[in-house]
Amino acid sequence: MKILMILTSHDEMGDTGHKTGFWLDEFTAPYYVFKDAGADITLASPKGGQPPVDPNSEAEDALTDTTRRFRDDDAAQSALASTVKLSDVRTDDFDAFFYPGGHGPLWDLTNDSLSVALIENAVRQDKVVGAVCHGPAVFRDARNSDGQPLVSGRKVTGFTNTEEDAVQLTNVVPFLVEDMLKSKGGQYSRGDDWASYVVTDGKLITGQNPSSSEASAEAVLKALGH
Repeated sequence: MKILMILTSHDEMGDTGHKTGFWLDEFTAPYYVFKDAGADITLASPKGGQPPVDPNSEAEDALTDTTRRFRDDDAAQSALASTVKLSDVRTDDFDAFFYPGGHGPLWDLTNDSLSVALIENAVRQDKVVGAVCHGPAVFRDARNSDGQPLVSGRKVTGFTNTEEDAVQLTNVVPFLVEDMLKSKGGQYSRGDDWASYVVTDGKLITGQNPSSSEASAEAVLKALGH
């Protein structure tokens, strides 16, 4: 069971001067779900090397059991510091693909032609693709073989407009994940703000927010038949 986790390389929150990146627990929670299930995990990012961590996700009130486990896990830290470049990965080599969120993906992975091609190839090969929180932003430009948006007619979720409003970034982000998924024809649904909520549509798995990270990864394993 080989799983590729794809992380953002973008660290600027628009033109605010604040830093962003991936949300730490949205990486660590799925990472350990996969690891504890015996998966062979590869980490990738557009630029390779150490991807930027959103500093807010390292604040004391944002820490979780899995982020603390990661802090004491030299092997996991080494793997994260040396992600492979997206240009060096092949869809054929993996059984599943997972995109953690954080705001970074809104700026780079959404527009990354290699990431889009990876997703499109994975879906055509009937492989499992998962994303959580802002991660589903990566589906914006992906299309089915018939040219229709990848999420068109499919059940999906992602970070809600009200959650974005709550963190006061509605006017900073390049687009709202909820609005985008709806505009692409996705059958968008949601749970309560900040509560775990995961949607499975065949082998497409989406989670709403950081609280959904662990359950999203478990849904990926279930879709893999594990």
